Amino acid sequence: MNAKDRLIVALDFDSLKKAEKLVDLLEDDVTTYKVGLQLFTKEGYRSLNMLKKRNKKIFLDLKFHDIPNTVVGAVSSVLEHGVDMLTIHAMGGFDMMESVAKLIWQRRENKSHAPKIFAVTLLTSLDSAFLQDIIGATSRSVQEEVLILAQAARSAGIDGVVASPLEVKMLRKKCGDELLILTPGIRPKGSEKNDQQRSATPFDAIKDGADYIVVGRPITASEKPKSVVKSILKEIKDGLKNS
Repeated sequence: MNAKDRLIVALDFDSLKKAEKLVDLLEDDVTTYKVGLQLFTKEGYRSLNMLKKRNKKIFLDLKFHDIPNTVVGAVSSVLEHGVDMLTIHAMGGFDMMESVAKLIWQRRENKSHAPKIFAVTLLTSLDSAFLQDIIGATSRSVQEEVLILAQAARSAGIDGVVASPLEVKMLRKKCGDELLILTPGIRPKGSEKNDQQRSATPFDAIKDGADYIVVGRPITASEKPKSVVKSILKEIKDGLKNS
């Protein structure tokens, strides 16, 4: 994959018009966009159709988390719309992940369209305090928790995981190339962290072994988003050279 293939821009907008404006402004500099809860709950499949008309790849980030039968049904519905990447929650459990993996592999065997499935490990807005106070995992670090979830996803047959930049190097070392690693919480040099507790630069994430990085506000909130994208692509290229 080249640098452009690895960058995913998050369309975290409250209207299709705003998303459309950014996609058209960035033109061929970006090939893949993330549609998350905010845009999808407001605009629905119109947001996906807008991207497909422009020949863009779609990362649908809805983080499905429910009983296995319900999640398989939801994923089946989404498959009709030709998305390229899709998220489920690893905390939904092994059976849920395996059920989705079986659905996807059946489609691949039948040569039907099937997106890459990514299991979300621990949201980048969470830290060790969450594990201790809410989950009660007082004996495990964030890295240990992420690794447990990633290994479960791998065993279930999931294509990849979503993890913060701070866990990328560890995951690549422990899981090798068996799992794709998609990394949100990316903040280019000089950017605000916002609500991201576990963040890093594009350079560091790629250098440590991330396959894909997701960047939102540093691009969408910028007065010069095209310039920001170009600088991020340069960081990705530099990271690949140093990986």
